[in-house]
Amino acid sequence: MLSFVYMKLLIIEDEEGLRESIEEYFTEAGNICETAATYSAAVTKIELYRYDCILLDITLPGGNGISILKKLKASNYTDGVLIISAKNSLDDRLEGLDLGADDYLVKPFHLSELKARVSAIIRRKMYNGSNLLVFKEISIDLQARTLKVHDKPVKFTRKEFDLLIYFIANKGKVISKNAIAEHLWGDGIDIADNFDFIYSHIKNVRKKLMEAGANDYIQAAYGMGYKFTDQ
Repeated sequence: MLSFVYMKLLIIEDEEGLRESIEEYFTEAGNICETAATYSAAVTKIELYRYDCILLDITLPGGNGISILKKLKASNYTDGVLIISAKNSLDDRLEGLDLGADDYLVKPFHLSELKARVSAIIRRKMYNGSNLLVFKEISIDLQARTLKVHDKPVKFTRKEFDLLIYFIANKGKVISKNAIAEHLWGDGIDIADNFDFIYSHIKNVRKKLMEAGANDYIQAAYGMGYKFTDQ
């Protein structure tokens, strides 16, 4: 279904049937989905975690989706935001877009169109609209989910592949083990006793890249996490 990359999504929607349908649709394709049915639950989520894209309903029990969008922008969070709402007024649409939403989709809609809109947001925000992600001698075809080093194919597991994409998309930034775990395994991972499994995945990614002839771009930032950089 989602053709180019697995994502971490937050679905903020009070209509149970629609919320569950969206969650099932994206989860079946291998994506990580978190949900919130109320304003307060949504605020808690966005204050604690980061997402590739947030699907945001405007009308919520206890508050308004526009207020959530304002909170995101006031905190300078870069999560993609797709507003989904039954309101089809031009004013609502313009207000959301003016506040920094990436797109606006009116109910009812086909899930396939929702998928296409979300995919487009992710491509624009993280990969400059391209299906090809390139860093030095490493090239990744996001649609085919293939990886090459010096034009030679390298076989990665799904988690290794997604980890490398996450690193490249955040190149130059120190990423905590907790952020890596949440992005690849979901928000529930924060109850884990330790993150030794993160080290194992990073070790495997580093080993496979270097064996294929790539330089070692993954640096440990002592006490903080890891950074993907050529500096």
